[in-house]
Amino acid sequence: MRPVAVLFVSLAPLLLGGCLAKAAFDVATLPVRAVSSVVDLVTTSQSEADEKRGRELRRQEERLGALEREYVRQAERCMDGREEGCRRAVIARAEMDEIMPRVPVERPR
Repeated sequence: MRPVAVLFVSLAPLLLGGCLAKAAFDVATLPVRAVSSVVDLVTTSQSEADEKRGRELRRQEERLGALEREYVRQAERCMDGREEGCRRAVIARAEMDEIMPRVPVERPR
């Protein structure tokens, strides 16, 4: 039994060396990986900011389109003599005027 124990003890460093080196590497790089993960969560990349801005612009353009359709519909009712149509047309136009400065205009080439 003694020769088996001596053999195991002599081979243990060779067999476990990779495991110990890997564990030491993992422990050494853990703080760097942790900080890196936190920084990724806290900061916004340029592409993420661009995507967010694009979504916001599309949302505003969709709202502006809906308001334009509502304005036309209510203006027609106003022309027919309906007071409620006139009031709603004014409200829609006011909201359109508020949104328009924030929506970029494409220039013809």
